[in-house]
Amino acid sequence: MDINHNGIVDELTSGNWVNPTTKKNISIPIKKIEILESTNGLEFDLINKVHKNKKILIISDLNTHDILGSNIYQNLKGKLDVSEYIWKNPSSDSKNIEEIQNASKDYSALIAIGSGTICDSVKYVSFLEKKEYSVFATSPMNAYTSFNASISFDGEKKSISAIPPKGVFFDLSVISNCPKRLISAGFADVICRTTSQVDWLFSNILFKTFYDETPYYLLNLYEEQAINRATDIKNGEVNALSLLIKLTVLMGIGTMITGTSHLGSMAEHNISHFLDMCSKEKHSNTSHGEQVGIASVTISKIQNKIFNLNSPPKIYPTIIPEKKLIEIYGNLIYQKIKNQIKKKALDEKKTIIINNFLEENWEDIKIKIKKVMLPYNKLWDSLGNCGSLRLPKEGNIDINLYKDAIKYGRFIRDRYTILDFAGDSNMLEEFI
Repeated sequence: MDINHNGIVDELTSGNWVNPTTKKNISIPIKKIEILESTNGLEFDLINKVHKNKKILIISDLNTHDILGSNIYQNLKGKLDVSEYIWKNPSSDSKNIEEIQNASKDYSALIAIGSGTICDSVKYVSFLEKKEYSVFATSPMNAYTSFNASISFDGEKKSISAIPPKGVFFDLSVISNCPKRLISAGFADVICRTTSQVDWLFSNILFKTFYDETPYYLLNLYEEQAINRATDIKNGEVNALSLLIKLTVLMGIGTMITGTSHLGSMAEHNISHFLDMCSKEKHSNTSHGEQVGIASVTISKIQNKIFNLNSPPKIYPTIIPEKKLIEIYGNLIYQKIKNQIKKKALDEKKTIIINNFLEENWEDIKIKIKKVMLPYNKLWDSLGNCGSLRLPKEGNIDINLYKDAIKYGRFIRDRYTILDFAGDSNMLEEFI
């Protein structure tokens, strides 16, 4: 008998999972999610359920075509109205994505074969052209089940609200044989849950911003198991790998439930975005997940230091280093992000209010934060056990570039994170 690797995912796609907070059923727009030991021979059943009577274009790159795309096309050809397109030079830059737009004009449904660039690009094109799409995954990552697409516009990386897929399909035999580096990066990209949740909760405590624990109820079902089996995940052991896949699926679904990516994208992602936007010729060719793993270690160190202080740090009005930011980002990008920066900048009046609040409530704040915080040593060990990068030098990241990412990465988005708090309290230099 085949093992059901889907777990709680089946309850979510069927609309039978009950939110423990609201006591209401959660419904998601994804029709079908399957985590299978193999999808070979099942492609027609999977695709016909979500794209029946559609004219379908399968999109892969040279690597994913050889790994999975060619086989899927051959197994669907003659059964469905299907063609394939091999994207030879994939890029999630808005200008390069026009190639996929043009290739898909005569089709009503798209199937992405691949992870990061392929998935985000097809997602974005589907949104622009109002088409259905599904994904066959080739490595672990969070974005498959989210409605967000990470797209670059004139050098500025943005998380764009797009549309979720109709179907997402995981072939564990394929993913277990993908480069170990990709598996380790996928693990790092979900274990950042801890640093993101701390940031998101702390922002809620300080500013009463929106916060929703619902996704974390789901993630908590599998996170501890995945941490305990980090070595098995690294080695591609199927049952352990299915734990990781469920976490990536639930992280993406969490963005649909909450309507935001805050649950898994806060300070650690600011650092990663900075590296992608500003490294230029210094880019180490580290992947997004690898950068997030390294950044999560840094952010965890800052969070653990601050939330173990006996008394709260005193914060001061935000200093925006405008000249330095223009030097780093260029004037064009700076003009686009300066309003985001100003949204969260603290003036004298706000700092007085916050400092008084911190003085009165510091112990209670620490208790709330520590309930969701993964201890630094546990994060460090789990990343190491999975073979994930933990330090800039392990990814050949230029150390001065990384220091700039810590210092200035907080100015990319309007989300208030521990980098902002440490910066506004003059503590950030300790970690640079």
